Amino acid sequence: MFNDIAETTAFLKSVMERATMYVLALLAAIVSLYTIACAFGLTPWLNMVVQTGPDTQVQVGVGAQIIGTFLLIGLCSFLPSNARVARLEYSHRRFEMNMQDVARAYYVAHAEDRKGAFKMQSEFDSVRERLALMREHPDLDQIEPQILELAAQMSHVSRDLADTYSDEKMDRALSFLRQREEELEQFNARIDRAKSIVGEMTRWKDRLDLDETMARSQLFALRDAFADALPELDDLDAPAPQAIEDTQTTPLPNGVKVAYPYAAAAE
Repeated sequence: MFNDIAETTAFLKSVMERATMYVLALLAAIVSLYTIACAFGLTPWLNMVVQTGPDTQVQVGVGAQIIGTFLLIGLCSFLPSNARVARLEYSHRRFEMNMQDVARAYYVAHAEDRKGAFKMQSEFDSVRERLALMREHPDLDQIEPQILELAAQMSHVSRDLADTYSDEKMDRALSFLRQREEELEQFNARIDRAKSIVGEMTRWKDRLDLDETMARSQLFALRDAFADALPELDDLDAPAPQAIEDTQTTPLPNGVKVAYPYAAAAE
């Protein structure tokens, strides 16, 4: 839609420019002939009176006619350069349109070549095969035959490139890349799980070390408390006290004897 609007605008602009050039040239020719006729006395000069005061009037028709004639002739001197610029713009636009048509036709032929649609090996048969396909393509029905032939030749030259990057090979390469990507995702998932396990084990070990340290400190505190309460337990080589020298042995049914100490003072 935008391309159609741009083409219509460019066409109207070209028509207006050409019409303006023709009108300007025709007007300059008419005014020049009329001025020449006035100079030879064939026709009267332009009558134009300008009042510069209450009682003063100046006839400026002749000067205005001569100045206007030279001005129109001077404007006509720009018409050849304007025409050359218009031709350059038109040729550039036409060249751009032709290159777009060539690129579009080549894209169609190259896409079919990547699918393996062309089987001929010789240059003549290969170009003819491509040209026949492009002529039957619905999107290329407005393109000139010379452009289609040029696109067919370009497609024949790039047939090795089409074979290298064929659709089958590209699908295989993309499948391989997708498989590699899936493997990498699985590997990253395993790494994340291993990191989680290592972190959990590290926290577990730190917690056990802390609990062991606390238990050891409690054990040391308990030993110190026992050492303060029973100082006689610290010396294992000390002789037994005299109060427990006398004992009474009571036999049990299974032959085991139990000794009960009694203090000598209690006897």
